[in-house]
Amino acid sequence: MVDLGIIIVNWNTRDLLRTTLQTVFASEGNFTYKVVVVDNGSSDGSQDMVKTEFPQAHFIASDINGGFSYGNNLGLHALGFRGVGDVDADAPRYALLLNPDTEVPPTSLYDMVKMMDSRPDVGIAGPKLLLKENGQLDKACRRSFPTPIISFYHFSGLAKLFPNSPRFARYNLTYLDQDQEAEVDSVVGAYMQLRKEAIAQAGLLDETFFMYGEDLDWALRVKHYRMACEACRQSQEQKSAI
Repeated sequence: MVDLGIIIVNWNTRDLLRTTLQTVFASEGNFTYKVVVVDNGSSDGSQDMVKTEFPQAHFIASDINGGFSYGNNLGLHALGFRGVGDVDADAPRYALLLNPDTEVPPTSLYDMVKMMDSRPDVGIAGPKLLLKENGQLDKACRRSFPTPIISFYHFSGLAKLFPNSPRFARYNLTYLDQDQEAEVDSVVGAYMQLRKEAIAQAGLLDETFFMYGEDLDWALRVKHYRMACEACRQSQEQKSAI
């Protein structure tokens, strides 16, 4: 069984995609992986580039640009994930959504697999992401679910005024130490690694989201299932204690 199935959805980002694939295939560490590139109808030569320069990648050419969720679901299907409770036995232990403009350092993929192996309670994980133009933290890599009050604090400017406030800065969790591990509601789809069992429980991405928000929705469904399972476990323990 492959350890990590990597899905990269591309649309007219040939040169960025090339760099991403170069870093992925230069990965180091004792783990196995499979790369699936889904092209959403590019017209910039992306398809020929992948086929010529990266024949080791599994390539899927979509006839339409169905969006982020649609493209990633095509990749998930190719890896053996089809929906709730419908996952091939030999599907990868983890599935990774990786953006075509994301570069991974040599041991990053291995380190993430190793971390999730050591934390069986973690269904979704993402690493610290840095913006290439300035080296600053990509604040989207760790988020709370955008409830009305959390969104109000963010869009009203209160989160910017009080970035270290656990109350006002929950949208991007800027009060957290960016170098410390933390439990968050959602990571970003630029690098979103899910446990096989989490996908089997929550299903695939919701294709009604063309772009943006689908990663939050997926994380919410995984968390709801986890909470339901925990409530069921506690209920069973209470019954056993009676």
